[in-house]
Amino acid sequence: MRVMVVHNRYRSGSPSGENRVVDQESEALAAAGTDVVRFEKASDEIAQWSAAKKATLPARIVWNPQARRELAAAVRKTRPDVVHVHNTFPLLSSAVLYACRDAAVPVVATMHNYRLACTSGDFFRQGSVCHDCAHSSPVPGVLRGCYRGSRAASLPTAITISTQRSAWRSLVSAYVFISASQRDLLAGLDLAQNRVFVAHNLVPCREVPALPKRHMVMYAGRLDEVKGIRLLMSAWDQYLSMPRGTPLSLVIAGAGSLEQEVATWASSRPSVEMVGHVTSAHCAELMSQARAVLVPSVWEETFGLVVVEAMAQGVPPIAAGHGSLAELIDPGVNGALFRPGDPAALAQAIGDVAAHPDLYLSYGEQARKSYEQQFRPEDHLERLLGIYRFAIENPV
Repeated sequence: MRVMVVHNRYRSGSPSGENRVVDQESEALAAAGTDVVRFEKASDEIAQWSAAKKATLPARIVWNPQARRELAAAVRKTRPDVVHVHNTFPLLSSAVLYACRDAAVPVVATMHNYRLACTSGDFFRQGSVCHDCAHSSPVPGVLRGCYRGSRAASLPTAITISTQRSAWRSLVSAYVFISASQRDLLAGLDLAQNRVFVAHNLVPCREVPALPKRHMVMYAGRLDEVKGIRLLMSAWDQYLSMPRGTPLSLVIAGAGSLEQEVATWASSRPSVEMVGHVTSAHCAELMSQARAVLVPSVWEETFGLVVVEAMAQGVPPIAAGHGSLAELIDPGVNGALFRPGDPAALAQAIGDVAAHPDLYLSYGEQARKSYEQQFRPEDHLERLLGIYRFAIENPV
C-alpha cells in the first residue's frame, strides 16, 4: 500500500504535539513496510514571505489554489492508494481535498483539534471551555476575536468553517478522531457515522536506563494558558503552604508564550526547576524519575499525549478530569483525576503523591500495564491500516 501523508507543519518556535504524532506515525508505517510519501508545508515559511505575499494569507487560509495544484502534481507523480490528511491550516486549506477528488484517490482525515467547528480550534475562550459555535454558526467566534484575540484574524477561519464544511462532509472517505470525547464534541459536524473511526494517537515507548526515582513531579508541555500552566503555578503555591512530609520538587519541561512569566515565578521558588524545551529522549528520562506527571489542561484535550507517554514510562498521570483525559485514566488504578480548573484540587492531588509514594508506585506499575494493553504501537498500525483499507474499498 502506498500512502501519501499531507500535513501543514506548525511553527518550530511553538512545540507541536501534532507534528510529533504525524512524524511518529509516518515513521512507524514506513518501518512496518508501508510505502509512505509525504506532502508537507511549514508555517515557518510565512516569516520569509514578502509583505505583499503575507497580505494574501487570509485568502489562502480559506482556499489555496496553489496547494491544490501542487498536491495534484504530487498525486499524479506518486500514485498513492490513499491520501491521509492531517492539518491543513493555514497553508493547505480544504483545496487539497478537491485535488484528491479530481485524481479519484480516497482521503482519510485525522481530526487533531476542533478547528472545523471553532475559530480558535480549541473550544476555549477567556479562560474557560466554550462550545458556543459547536452546533451553530462561527459568527460568535469572529465577534469575540477568538483566534489570536483578533476579529480580523478570526474571520478567515470562520469563513472556512462556513464555506468548506460541506467539502469535509462529502470528500472524505474515512474520519479518524483521536478520542471518543473529541468525536462526541464534534457531533455537530454531522459526518456520516459509518465513516467515523476512533483511533488514539500512536505513542512509541522510549526505552530509558533504569533510573532511581526522585521525590519530584513533572510537567511536560507547552507553557501557555490552555495547557493549564497558570493553574499549575497556583496549585503549586497552595501545595507548598500545606502541611506535608518529605517535600516534592517540580520539574517543568517545555516552552511557549508564558515562558518568561513561568521563569519569573520559578526563580523565587527553590522547589521548582525549569529545564526548557528538551528532546523526546531527555523528556522520557526525566519522566521515568518522576513520582507523577501533571497534566493540568484547562481546555478539553483531544488526546492526552503526555498522559500516555507517562504511562509508557510506568509513571502515573495526574490530570484534569475532562476531555480525552478522563477516558485515558482510570483514577485510583493507573493515575488520578482532579476537578478541572481547580488549583486547590490539584494541590491536594500533589499532596497525595507526597504522602503516599508507595501507592503512586503501584499506580505507575498499572499505568505501564495499561499502555501495553491499550496503546501498543503495533495495534495502532493495524487499526490505521484497516481504516485505509476501508477508505479504498468505500470511496466517496
